[in-house]
Amino acid sequence: MDRRSLLKAGVAAGAVAATGGLAAPAYSQAANRVLRFVPQANLANFDPIWGTQFVVRNASMMVWDTLYGVDNTFTPRRQMVESEEVSQDGLTWTFRLRPNMRWHDGEPVRAADCVASLERWMVRDLMGQMIRALRQELVAVDDRTFRFRLSAPYPKMLLALGKNNTPIAFMMPERIARTDPFQQISEYVGSGPMRFNRAEWVPGARATFSRFEQYVPREEAPNWLSGGKRMLLDRIEWVIMPDPATAGAALQSGEIDWWETPLNDLLPVLRRNRNIRMDVADPLGNVGCLRFNHLHPPFNDVRARQAVAWVVNQADFMRAVVGNEDSLWRPMNSFFTPDTPNYTEVGSEILSRPRDPAMARRLLQEAGYRGEPVTMLVGQDIPVLNAHGQVANALLRSIGMNVDFVATDWGTVGARRASREPRERGGWNIFFTWFAGADHVNPASTLGIRAHGDGAWFGWPTDPAIEAARDKWFAANNAAEEKAACDELNRAAMISQPFTPTGFYRAVQAWRSNVSGIVPGPLPWFWGVSKS
Repeated sequence: MDRRSLLKAGVAAGAVAATGGLAAPAYSQAANRVLRFVPQANLANFDPIWGTQFVVRNASMMVWDTLYGVDNTFTPRRQMVESEEVSQDGLTWTFRLRPNMRWHDGEPVRAADCVASLERWMVRDLMGQMIRALRQELVAVDDRTFRFRLSAPYPKMLLALGKNNTPIAFMMPERIARTDPFQQISEYVGSGPMRFNRAEWVPGARATFSRFEQYVPREEAPNWLSGGKRMLLDRIEWVIMPDPATAGAALQSGEIDWWETPLNDLLPVLRRNRNIRMDVADPLGNVGCLRFNHLHPPFNDVRARQAVAWVVNQADFMRAVVGNEDSLWRPMNSFFTPDTPNYTEVGSEILSRPRDPAMARRLLQEAGYRGEPVTMLVGQDIPVLNAHGQVANALLRSIGMNVDFVATDWGTVGARRASREPRERGGWNIFFTWFAGADHVNPASTLGIRAHGDGAWFGWPTDPAIEAARDKWFAANNAAEEKAACDELNRAAMISQPFTPTGFYRAVQAWRSNVSGIVPGPLPWFWGVSKS
């Protein structure tokens, strides 16, 4: 019996064993107000500014609120803000907060809290760094009003404050926001619709959240990260289940209510259960990423990065991710999300032409590679990343690279990838992740493409051509100029390879039929979700 057959058999058997072959027991009214959710990964840390892991962002959306939130057209809408004014010259932005907002400890939300939160966020976020470079003043005018004064206009201010890609500008009490942005916070007090139950948090096992009774949602209908975040549940329990067979059996038996990322191999089994519903989690999909460390050999040399790109076969990576569900993936010879206005394949020959191992070996030789170990971090507790690691391991070995395959958990990868040390001192050369397609619709939110050295995302690429093209997009006056800037950026990134796209895929989520209100989008949100 092969691995996939074994998994399916295990899920089917586990479902029967968990229920004794009988229907799941009826839940009490109180149980209907509790939802048990299996997230994509362990919540190993809980600081949405310190890092960029999606699992942290998704949990943080319940606990910390934002000044603005984008809707499904990527338009920023007011969230904690009641009103804003911008001066005619575009240099002064004044924001007024909604009244009567409170932190989970009962204290009122003040403008000084927001100032401190923005100061911390601007250090770590790429758009925040742009604002920080222009900032001449950021002050609290009174308890409900704060003001930015800039040295030059920044028209995309509201998008920066409301975007969905990490790090998001979450607001925290001033005492917490004063934490060094390169150190993790140790207190988890927000003003969002759910409180984090720190005493119940067991990393690797569970995290729980309880409804914040004093939260007052906006009047508008919810739309992605904007509008009224009305919680219909009293309690949400995140149950960490890294073993897909265990999670599949638990969903079938009713022990859990919602599974964020079912293993694709198990979808046929789950489809046969009339008590389970499934759908594409996010129509904008995901971008697979093979990320290089640009600081140290061999990938500090562009030719070594190009060597890998010349042999990456996206079909191999994507089929390892989605199994036989071919409708869920497609090639992506671009750094922008397919079927969106900025999608472009300009300059993409390195990915679109036939694979060329001979070219790869020649480039490695020219880069001075002589068989030194290449440390590859693989988060094996996440099937998508484990699949990437297995394919890349064989691929790199096939062109003569000496792979140091570090099989670990995603929390450890998230911590180790922050090291700038060489591999022999605890650093790394390659890791894998994915970006939400929603993050790659324009240059403002494409985290992995920034190439401004020390300020860039983990891997720290430096490429003035990429940065110049990105600046052109921010300065564009119309859609045609924006598209031309994206063409230029894509060409420069294909040469530089800040990371290599491994393909575009859509993930499926699964939930029990007695759960309603689940809406597709770039992350799982829990407002509007109910359980009968």
